[in-house]
Amino acid sequence: MRSLRIGSSEEISSYTTRSMFLERKRVFIDIMGWGLSHYDGLEVDQFDNISSTYIIIVDEGSGSHLASARLLPTEQPHLLDVLFADLCDVDIPRGPNVRELTRFCVSPQGNARHRLELRNQLFTALVEYALIQGIQSYTGVTHASFLSQVLSIGWHCDMLGLPRETSGGTLAAVHAHIGPETIGMMRRADTFAALPIPLRPGVSIAA
Repeated sequence: MRSLRIGSSEEISSYTTRSMFLERKRVFIDIMGWGLSHYDGLEVDQFDNISSTYIIIVDEGSGSHLASARLLPTEQPHLLDVLFADLCDVDIPRGPNVRELTRFCVSPQGNARHRLELRNQLFTALVEYALIQGIQSYTGVTHASFLSQVLSIGWHCDMLGLPRETSGGTLAAVHAHIGPETIGMMRRADTFAALPIPLRPGVSIAA
């Protein structure tokens, strides 16, 4: 059984957030080979602060991380404008209705079908959360190989610049527009997979 946790690191149990940071290290550093800093087996950076909002899918029985994403406000320093501004050929979208989507992480445990279900549930949660909170778009930096997945789920995305070769691979900056029509596009793509959204931060309803 899976459920959602949504909130800051102070609003979500320390066990769940530690499980997330452990999994991020396993996925991004051990498997994907990203040159990220880590400490005590945890992948944590300067943007993991009180301003970050985490959307985490957990195993309801244990509270362990299954999939997660981090959202950053764009009216303050964030990954795209601090570290990857050179990927943009246009002004970086900012504002109270724009969030940066980072650290999209699905546990490598389980088979391909299991991971695909989690991916779709996490993308769906991001859309439903955006509609509830009045978020109109997400920005982000993605590997070119993952961009095709983002487009295939039914999201409408604009490129903020041409993909560029970097020491970390071919990267692209994207701007994803979210609205009520996004749910319909995901349904047509057969990728809409909703879990109940928590009634308040850190509180979940199992499904």
